Amino acid sequence: MRAGERDEGAGRGERRGEGRLGIAELGAEPGERATLVQFSSAFCQPCRATRRILDEVAAMVAGVRHIEIDAEKNLDLVRALGIEKTPTVLVLDAAGRIVRRAAGMPRKADVIAALGAAV
Repeated sequence: MRAGERDEGAGRGERRGEGRLGIAELGAEPGERATLVQFSSAFCQPCRATRRILDEVAAMVAGVRHIEIDAEKNLDLVRALGIEKTPTVLVLDAAGRIVRRAAGMPRKADVIAALGAAV
């Protein structure tokens, strides 16, 4: 997920409680094996392409779900996670821990590779 990619480990994602995101924060049920969380905004052109890429990857990999969050309507979560621009994509493992993070539109191959850290 090259553009602005970062391995989370014990990074920013750990600031929220135990560093896990669940249904309360995501607004939807996470994937069984991994979750691709996309922070978007209404007039973000790269967000549309990112949505397509993440939907395709989630459809290809069993147990992976794509959840899109409107950054403007979820400012508390955006601030807590340090989201600075859209699109920003978080890759969560089965426990809801952030294992990868990237800002900007990712390439499909990079998303698939990033999932390797989560599953």
